[in-house]
Amino acid sequence: MQWHQVLGFVAAVAPLTLIPGTSFTLVTQQVIAGSRSDGVLVTFGSACGLLVHATFAAVGLSALVMSSAQALTVVKLLGGIYLIWLGVTTWRSARRGIEATARIRWRLPWAQLGGFGQGLWSNVLNPKAASVYLSLVPQFLTPSRPIALQIAALAVAHVAVVLVWLLFWTSVVAAARTAIDTPRFRHGMSRLAGAVLVALGIRTATAR
Repeated sequence: MQWHQVLGFVAAVAPLTLIPGTSFTLVTQQVIAGSRSDGVLVTFGSACGLLVHATFAAVGLSALVMSSAQALTVVKLLGGIYLIWLGVTTWRSARRGIEATARIRWRLPWAQLGGFGQGLWSNVLNPKAASVYLSLVPQFLTPSRPIALQIAALAVAHVAVVLVWLLFWTSVVAAARTAIDTPRFRHGMSRLAGAVLVALGIRTATAR
């Protein structure tokens, strides 16, 4: 794969990455409710989620899911339900405090993974993340060369863009929290993040 193909992919995927979405919201929520390290965990979880999609694309599983209306519907519903669950949990934790969050975390098997698990599964269950590797990535592949290796190279570039952006945003939110670290601020931001996650979950579940 030529370097200009990778740069072209980066230029195409960067605007999509900068648009605030699930990972952006989760990073904000985790840093406000916890610490900077929690935001870093979400960031790396999100990056690993992209690697899962890249792997699926390399072996053709993503194409199978996206070509099947029923399979795609299941993915959308699972992703939407998961985001709604995160949003409701965040909203309740803002209203009832940390103890309420601790009482309901056992309900999902990956809840003990914390921010990393949230970032990972929010991307794994996001059909839009899969569509990047089914609609955008193929435009930068050379058919005469090994496809899996090319997808791996583009996935590494994609992960690099995501890491740079989300780690930068983590630092911004952490600095803001240090400057405005009051219970009212944390409460309001947690509720806002919860509402956004619920809205993203509904959008994901009902997207066509």
